[in-house]
Amino acid sequence: MNENVRTVLRDRFGFDSLRPVQGDVVDRLLGDTGGDALVVLPTGSGKSLCYQLPALVEREGRGGTTLVFSPLIALMEDQVSALRAKGVAATHVNSTVSKPKRLERYAKLAAGQYELFYATPERMLKADFREAIDNVPGGINLLAVDEAHCISSWGHDLRPAYQRVGEFRRELGSPRTVALTATATRAVREDIRLVLGADDESMPLFAGAIDRPNLDLSVTEVWDDMEKVDAIARVARAHPGTGIVYFALIKDLERFEPMVRSELAKDGYDLGVYHGKLDPKEKKRVYRRFTEATPDRPLVLLATNAFGMGVDKANIRFIVHAQVPGSVEAYFQEVGRAGRDGAPSRCELLYSQADLAIQQEFSQWANPGADLLMQCMSIIEGRYSGGGDGHGNFEADDLRLDVVGKGHAHGRGGGMLEYALITLEKLGAIEFVGLGGGEDGRGAYRYLRTLDDSEIDADEIDEKRKRDLMRLLKVVEMTKAGDVPAFVREYFEL
Repeated sequence: MNENVRTVLRDRFGFDSLRPVQGDVVDRLLGDTGGDALVVLPTGSGKSLCYQLPALVEREGRGGTTLVFSPLIALMEDQVSALRAKGVAATHVNSTVSKPKRLERYAKLAAGQYELFYATPERMLKADFREAIDNVPGGINLLAVDEAHCISSWGHDLRPAYQRVGEFRRELGSPRTVALTATATRAVREDIRLVLGADDESMPLFAGAIDRPNLDLSVTEVWDDMEKVDAIARVARAHPGTGIVYFALIKDLERFEPMVRSELAKDGYDLGVYHGKLDPKEKKRVYRRFTEATPDRPLVLLATNAFGMGVDKANIRFIVHAQVPGSVEAYFQEVGRAGRDGAPSRCELLYSQADLAIQQEFSQWANPGADLLMQCMSIIEGRYSGGGDGHGNFEADDLRLDVVGKGHAHGRGGGMLEYALITLEKLGAIEFVGLGGGEDGRGAYRYLRTLDDSEIDADEIDEKRKRDLMRLLKVVEMTKAGDVPAFVREYFEL
């Protein structure tokens, strides 16, 4: 580490040294010849510093701005807030930012006033954003692709716009690029490179040890609701402090909430609830309560996977999966939020064979068939094809009754519609416009063009569904493995 890097690290971030993998990545990005990097580090291992430090060093040396592609609103807001607290000129734009503020930030971006600028990849499709990017003095000096597993169709959290990141990168002039994630199998790593137009030589892998010795990973088989409640209470009592209990379904979370609350109240625990359908103000209130919880005033949060990414809380003492997660990647990402202070933490998965049906149904939703896609397309085209002026914007609820029927409009059957819209967006038939959007990426859409049924590849849909089910099978194998850490190591092949 040269003296300039050391000075920026100390003066801007308050650190005297880097962890080994962090140092290797920084050297790669800032070397005389420069180079791209693929970074796979467990949650809490300091991935963000791998690009934030080079961003400031490059800014001082060559000018320009670092562009960060980030998938979730809450994640980018948290990171920008933390950077601002350190005196770093950083901001973000997403669907929650009002038009006047957005235009103000674009003007400052074009004037070169930001060191780091956070946005979702979808923002690259907006003309006003592209205009601001094109006028940045010194250009984009570094592109950071956070949560890079979202790129891959082999991953567990595909985002359509992420599959265009390679195209966007070329449009930006192919700046030095770092792709970062906590979870990536060999297939996902290869896919990330392929989409970005790189290979293992031009974008080498920098990976930390996947083991977290302070995390006690285990699986307990349960047979009914009361066994789950008892197990949650047992973990909380044995590991006093703040914890998260993950559920796959909101309705099950809400069903368990009074039972868990009653049991944990005996031990002085406060309880919180967080899921994607909460009002945005309530989400912020719950998030604040969670981050402000202390060992003397612990909080147990019942949550879906809408909560967690970007959470900056070091002393989470336990995480319980009350229902089976959909993939080993999702599981590992979620348990990685525990024990970031290095102290012992418990991560227990409560396995019930009955819960597998939930994830199997999710796999069906996530891979809508051709009939459903064309049904949605027909309704959208008939009602909203004249919406170029904005009057044709629509939300999922506008289609729900017609597509899934009255009896399922507000139940689990409605989930397939959300994924159908995501697929239609990926195919370019509609675009996400963000009106009324939430941090789960959903909101309003606009009709773009008619979709021909020949554009829908039924075989590809079937293959994707099979891959999702195979990932679920791997979760089942993990529950039977006995040694969970060893299984995870082998799964990721790092």
